[in-house]
Amino acid sequence: MQVTITAVGPDSTGLADPIIHHLTGAGANIHEIQMYDHDAERLFAMLLRAEWPETADSLDALRERMAEIGRMKDLSVRVWVRPQEGRLPRIAICTTWRPEPAKILLDAIAEGTLNAVPALMTGNRPACRKLAEQHDVHWELTGDERGVPDNERMLELFDRHEVDYIILARYMRVLPASLCWKYAGGRIINLHHGLLPPFPGFRPYEDAYARRMLTYGATVHFIVPELDAGDQTIHQSTFTVLPGTSLEDIKRQGERSHEPTCLLEGVRRVIDGDVELHFHRVVNPRARSSS
Repeated sequence: MQVTITAVGPDSTGLADPIIHHLTGAGANIHEIQMYDHDAERLFAMLLRAEWPETADSLDALRERMAEIGRMKDLSVRVWVRPQEGRLPRIAICTTWRPEPAKILLDAIAEGTLNAVPALMTGNRPACRKLAEQHDVHWELTGDERGVPDNERMLELFDRHEVDYIILARYMRVLPASLCWKYAGGRIINLHHGLLPPFPGFRPYEDAYARRMLTYGATVHFIVPELDAGDQTIHQSTFTVLPGTSLEDIKRQGERSHEPTCLLEGVRRVIDGDVELHFHRVVNPRARSSS
């Protein structure tokens, strides 16, 4: 059983030692370990991915021990296991204005073509609340009247609803690095409404249009704190327009139909286990195991 452990907290000495020693002492095979020390913020962050042996203590016991270490070292520690057969992954869908990306996910779940449970919908704006209610999904508004999100409340909601994957479905706010670390390891999936790496930022349609492009696209990628999104691409797709097509028509086609279908395929790849994130690189675990 593969486990992913994240630990985030105030920087100090000896923070990783008890976690690593407990795993190796139990016979776990560590596949990946990354540690970051942010001097300016005095923040420590660690990601560890390991194979937990069947002969070791139960997963509940591991979580209890990691919680003890967290209390002892003033760390926020999470133990996550990718959903196994018989348990559907639980997703949180984060929105701002546009309902189409969230809707295509909810429709696919209802139709049985996306094997997931919509555990939570949240938005820094209330625009998608009715969509959540129509699909009988728990809704939480996490932004104030200006749309400024309460990131700590979002984190509490993700934990309370036992979320496996966070889907940023055209969520137009940047998650803080500390939250990204707590759900690191390929658990945060973002829809970007442009092709990466050439068109990053908040105005990719406008940027591509200014360069007289005839091909537009969208990118689904894993969120990795403090790193370029270009190396974590899960799925990309494009559409082509005729010369002279207005920017308004291009955006309408992209936002209403193209972006949602791109997101659905990207989420499906993660949910079905076609892709995973190892060492900040997207890999096909089936291809690795068969080689």
